[in-house]
Amino acid sequence: MKEIKKSNPVGGNQNPVTYLQNTLHQSFRSCEFKHVSPKEIEEVARSLKAKGSYGYDEISPKVIKQSILYIYSPLAHICNLMLFSGTYPTRLKFAEVKPLYKKGERTDISNYRPISILPSFSKIFEKIILRRLIQHLDHNRILADEQFGFRSGASTDLASFHLISKILEALNNKMSVGGIFCDLSKAFDSVDHKSLLSKMYQYGHYR
Repeated sequence: MKEIKKSNPVGGNQNPVTYLQNTLHQSFRSCEFKHVSPKEIEEVARSLKAKGSYGYDEISPKVIKQSILYIYSPLAHICNLMLFSGTYPTRLKFAEVKPLYKKGERTDISNYRPISILPSFSKIFEKIILRRLIQHLDHNRILADEQFGFRSGASTDLASFHLISKILEALNNKMSVGGIFCDLSKAFDSVDHKSLLSKMYQYGHYR
């Protein structure tokens, strides 16, 4: 039987990070996180869903929304210390992990997805960081136009419309159309954190 050698789509034996370094034709400026004001803290806090659920600290988003006018100044101070020191508060990393049943045999532990319930204050800090990361990504046009997931102004409907338009365009031009669809099991759990951090550094590390 003839041996079939698998080709590497990202360039020979290069890993994804090396591939990026060799193919990017520009260097991105460092991601600089701007100062957080108490007003922005209030805005982000009020955007939280008023849920009654809470983490180990037993403080729900509902309580935070009701008391935000009394605590937004110290929260802004803590958030700024976090941004400019590059250190995320350790206590906000603690989570209560609960199993959520997905499908299959209920006695099989692999059929449950772990849900991490973090302190409500961490949601505010995460949204602050997300705003600045998205601003950096958009300003430098780092994300491909074809990426629709987890982006403001994009949706599955828009992705479907884009795909169908491309298919119809090809068929009208008498071209053949083929598709490959991948469904990764536990995709988030398969992300290599070392590669992820290296890619973030490549796109403009925080300083």
